[in-house]
Amino acid sequence: MKNILLFITPAIIWGSTWLAIKFQVGSVDPVVSVSYRFLIAGTILLIYCKFRGLSLAFSKREHGFIFLQGLLIFGFNYVLVYTAELTLTSGIVGLIFSTLVFLNIINSRIFLKIPFEPKVLAGGILGLVGMGFVFRQDLVNFSFSDGKIIGLFFALGGAFVASLGNITSARNQSMGIPVVTSNAVGMTYGALAMLLFALLTGREISYEFTSSYTFSLIYLSIFGSVFAFGAYLTLIGKIGASRAGYATLISPIIALILSTIFEDYRWTLFGVVGAILILGGNTLVLQIRKKKALIMEERFVDTK
Repeated sequence: MKNILLFITPAIIWGSTWLAIKFQVGSVDPVVSVSYRFLIAGTILLIYCKFRGLSLAFSKREHGFIFLQGLLIFGFNYVLVYTAELTLTSGIVGLIFSTLVFLNIINSRIFLKIPFEPKVLAGGILGLVGMGFVFRQDLVNFSFSDGKIIGLFFALGGAFVASLGNITSARNQSMGIPVVTSNAVGMTYGALAMLLFALLTGREISYEFTSSYTFSLIYLSIFGSVFAFGAYLTLIGKIGASRAGYATLISPIIALILSTIFEDYRWTLFGVVGAILILGGNTLVLQIRKKKALIMEERFVDTK
């Protein structure tokens, strides 16, 4: 039950963040918006750790891996995603980002020596086929003109960087680094790194003083970052990056439900079939026994 709750939380929250991100792109540079988001989230978590008396003392080696986690998950990952949404619809970006499930499987095999699991692969294939049905119209109308090919590569790059970040998080948890404290320090590292990157590359440090930008920033910082990432990275430590990454296949469906309510999105037969395929693939993946999921810890390559 706890794993189910950990799975549902990021899936639902991130399903709504695709829409919220739309209010973050435009007048403010994506690198700067990402820095704002995780600086707020990191500060909140640091205060929480201080209040709870959680130790933030890490060795230089541990700080190095936490910095890497922050740079990948809370930095360049979202810079690439935000940039992709400048030229692509949020649905297309969500669909492309769902390739994370396969990238997690591949990178888990390369870096964590975890063998491929047929049920995970089958579930991922069902999910991706389902996503194709759901976003059939977007795919039919997709064009490589008007800079969209660049957006495509940015979205794929974001998924790949996120996958590497997931593997790094799995490594950190296996070495006994708590999720909450690693997120607190990692988000702060990621935010400061993006701010430094913005300064070094001559990007304008600005802020959009509108209610839509401010409220979406707060929502993305607190719910999309603090709560969702806490649940997701904890789930990685429990069931592995391959299965946890499947939450990214559910998020676009949540986004469509919200579009149905708030943006008058109209479901089609293809959309219904796609949703069934995704849920079917999800059920298949979650049927894997918990004992088998623990292989991540048993076969982890010791980097000490």
